[in-house]
Amino acid sequence: MNKIRLFLFSVAAMTSSLVMAQSVDQGRKFLYYERLKSAKDVLDKVLASNPNDINAMYWLGQVLIDMKDSAGAKALYQRALGTNGSAPLLLAGMGQVELMEGKTNDARQRFETAISLSKNKDIEVLNAIARANVEAKSGDATYAVEKANTATQIKGFKDPETYLILGDAYRKNIDGGGAVTAYTKALGLNNKLAAAKYKIGKVYLTQNNKEYFLPAFEESITLDPAYLPALYELFYYWYFRDVTKAEQYLNQYVANADQGPDIEYLKTDFTYAKGDFAGARTKAQGLISQYGDKVNPRMYRMLAYTNDTLGDLAAAKQAMNTYLAKADPESVLPGDYLELANINAKTAGSEAEAFNNFQTAIDKDTILENRIKYINQAADLAKKLGDRKQQARWLGVAYYMDPTPNQNDLYNYGYAHYQAASYDSAINLFCNVYQTKYPNEIFGYLWCARANEAKDTTWQSGIAVKPYEKLAEMSLSLDSVKYKGQAKNAYFKLATYANDVQKDPKAARAYIEKILVFDPSDPNAINIKNILDKAINKPAKPATTTPAKKPATKSGGGAAAPKKKKS
Repeated sequence: MNKIRLFLFSVAAMTSSLVMAQSVDQGRKFLYYERLKSAKDVLDKVLASNPNDINAMYWLGQVLIDMKDSAGAKALYQRALGTNGSAPLLLAGMGQVELMEGKTNDARQRFETAISLSKNKDIEVLNAIARANVEAKSGDATYAVEKANTATQIKGFKDPETYLILGDAYRKNIDGGGAVTAYTKALGLNNKLAAAKYKIGKVYLTQNNKEYFLPAFEESITLDPAYLPALYELFYYWYFRDVTKAEQYLNQYVANADQGPDIEYLKTDFTYAKGDFAGARTKAQGLISQYGDKVNPRMYRMLAYTNDTLGDLAAAKQAMNTYLAKADPESVLPGDYLELANINAKTAGSEAEAFNNFQTAIDKDTILENRIKYINQAADLAKKLGDRKQQARWLGVAYYMDPTPNQNDLYNYGYAHYQAASYDSAINLFCNVYQTKYPNEIFGYLWCARANEAKDTTWQSGIAVKPYEKLAEMSLSLDSVKYKGQAKNAYFKLATYANDVQKDPKAARAYIEKILVFDPSDPNAINIKNILDKAINKPAKPATTTPAKKPATKSGGGAAAPKKKKS
């Protein structure tokens, strides 16, 4: 009978333990789907039933961190360690909080203690340490890779989450190839793991490679139609391109997400995407009034965009500045500073702020194409303001940042220097860079000559002579029909220089004769040649002779004899 009782007790204990484990697992599942409210509710209930459940404490701390409540996570882990000071999982959680606080040495000590206590053989502990180093800004991604790889070597390993964390660590280390490989291994262990496909998409999204990231996100929700992160990415991708498709993904997202203010924020965003700017502004204002200080700061961003679109620039600027002051810096996008720059650019007296905000957007964006676009917008503003030197500076930044600048980029860069009267820079760009890169294009020769002429409008130094000779030569060589006018203009200028500055009509006539070779009937050339011929053939004036002075005496020699005095 005692054995039977013992057996029944054991079964009851196992059943109770299984229920608790499933409840923690349910909380983890909600966290996987980014349903944070549901995850917190489940884990709170688990801990209400069993306040010493270490797994529940660890995962509740992770939920709080994702809810941006690091203070709550810290308090939870501190309380838990008060009674479970040697629990490796809790040590890893506390180490993550310390990393978030910048206490890297304290955190590393926590991690190493957790590894030691678990004999470096607990996959969950190694995952927690790797996760902490991935998610905390001051975490060590290389250390995370090391610990995740260690977990994969443990006997009986088959945890796809380890490979997800490993892929995240590679991403943090800017190793996209390693990340995709790790995520693919996660799919090998669970071919229905939507997160793995989604994370592969995120790698390609960072590279702005639509051919790969869009199918990956779509495959993710094919594997699991309720996977919210991929639905969110698809909603925002189509948000700017096709509101019908965006609405489809929004509806799918709303149907699977926890209801609450976040859903209302998304609906407000979509109202804007549909072009109902006044409606979006009204919704944003209503949510700000409803939630006060607890409102998501992005509603202020919505006010900025809607007010800008509706023409209230003062309200737009105030709203964007409020957003930037209230928002978590990690959630602020480069485009937010770009929007503020655009508002500044349209506000008289705020242009200097615009350039500062353009620069911030450039510094924050990791996508080269975007950065170059922002720089060109700053250059356009400088041009609009008539600040040619600043325009040239911005265009130069864009030119040298772009690994494959084109001919037009170089032309615009050089021409901006020309207009800014920075002639030495224009000369270098057109005479050296442009002619070298594009030897069969006329513009390098044309603007090389013009920049040299602009530097010395009097032609006294002669610096424009060779550039104009080369321009004439290349005009006829590249296309004697198309560029005949450029060749003529060059030779006329050279003839003027030879005649007026060098005082050499023969050299001037030689230039005019070059025109008559390819256009014998040019009336100006004929007329000027005749004038020069007359100047050249005009008889020299006879030398003027100075009459000889009369001799001082008739004999022509000596000084005059003194007159005799009368006696």
